[in-house]
Amino acid sequence: MASFPDFVNENEIAKAQFIGELLVPVAPFDQKSGRETWTVAFAPDGSYFAWSQGHRVVRLVPWTSCLSNFSVGSTDLSSAAGSRRLSRQNSDGQLQKNVPREHTIDCGDIVWGLAFGSSVPEKQSRCVNIEWHRFRFGQDQLLLATGLNNGRIKIWDVYTGKLLLNLMDHTELVRDLTFAPDGSLMLVSASKDKTLRVWDLKDDGNMVKVLRGHQNWVYCCAFSPDSSVLCSVGAGKAVFLWNMDKYTLIRKLEGHHNDVVSCEFSPDGALLATASYDTRVIVWDPHTGSVLREFGHLFPPPSPIFAGGANDRWVRSVAFCHDGLHIASVTDDKLIRFWSIEEKSPQAIAPLTNGLCSAFSTGGSILAAGTRNGSVHFWACPQTIASLQHLCRMALRRVMPTDKVRMLPIPPPMVDYLSYKAN
Repeated sequence: MASFPDFVNENEIAKAQFIGELLVPVAPFDQKSGRETWTVAFAPDGSYFAWSQGHRVVRLVPWTSCLSNFSVGSTDLSSAAGSRRLSRQNSDGQLQKNVPREHTIDCGDIVWGLAFGSSVPEKQSRCVNIEWHRFRFGQDQLLLATGLNNGRIKIWDVYTGKLLLNLMDHTELVRDLTFAPDGSLMLVSASKDKTLRVWDLKDDGNMVKVLRGHQNWVYCCAFSPDSSVLCSVGAGKAVFLWNMDKYTLIRKLEGHHNDVVSCEFSPDGALLATASYDTRVIVWDPHTGSVLREFGHLFPPPSPIFAGGANDRWVRSVAFCHDGLHIASVTDDKLIRFWSIEEKSPQAIAPLTNGLCSAFSTGGSILAAGTRNGSVHFWACPQTIASLQHLCRMALRRVMPTDKVRMLPIPPPMVDYLSYKAN
């Protein structure tokens, strides 16, 4: 079995540029479970990078500080924690508010999920109680949600490290978290208890809805860019799409042959990428439910009966670059692959042992990948100058679903291009 099809020469594939790494000190007890980096995340404004470095700890690092250190090599946070402070003082010697600084949060239990959230004042809460709130989240406030092994969700103020809310309703560990990107501070949690729960942080964290349908673990959830659709995947072969205005199931996407573990929408919302233990990443049209592309990691591809079992090509994570042109996948064959949505073979590869999760930086140019030993590694995404056609396509698809594209009075090849069918 090969990692690439016969027509691809592995030695000719570009090697992704290694940027740097964030390491954690290794103690004797670290050889046991509990040290995994299950989640990495970038703040929406690009100010912070966060990762669960194992043993209940989340590390928050100013992203600009990371980049400045990467220029001179890797960073060991155990020795540099006290030397890199981006906090600034005013003329009175007092600490300025909301200046990113590096700090650690002890969440009290193993951290499985992370998500940054920020508020937009003009985005009104959906709650009925508008007379009184315990918390009033300002526009300049940045929140971090952490999903824990005991089923709790803790909400922290990123700049101060202060615990703001403790959400308790899940009965099993919280595997993933995602904030609606519209600034409403609506939070969705995915849990081992087979449910997704919707929380309104502008209503003091009250739970709005429980989404049921999964028969096993829910591993991952992701909002569409306009916050209208939620995708959820888990221990099962189906991909769930939810209407987040009505909190109803839109459809299930069938096509994977093993557990689906990761999902993410493209920046324009026209594509949905899902990763599975069946050795594939599938790119869907979420509006029609059709399969647009398949990126394989094992050749020849395993038959469905074998894809449903154990193999050394399980895809652990998929991430969509913000240019809308690239996808990254993390696989058990110790490789990270960077794919172009216009090509069938990887554009670049990079070595990574025991990779678990990944995320693109807010600007989209750097991929962060977490591993089982608590460390994070960074690579530069292949640089491609987007064509004017693609930029126009993304602008159009942000506001126009596939069915409306098909109704446009334009030539069929142009319809195919706008629908991401043409390569």
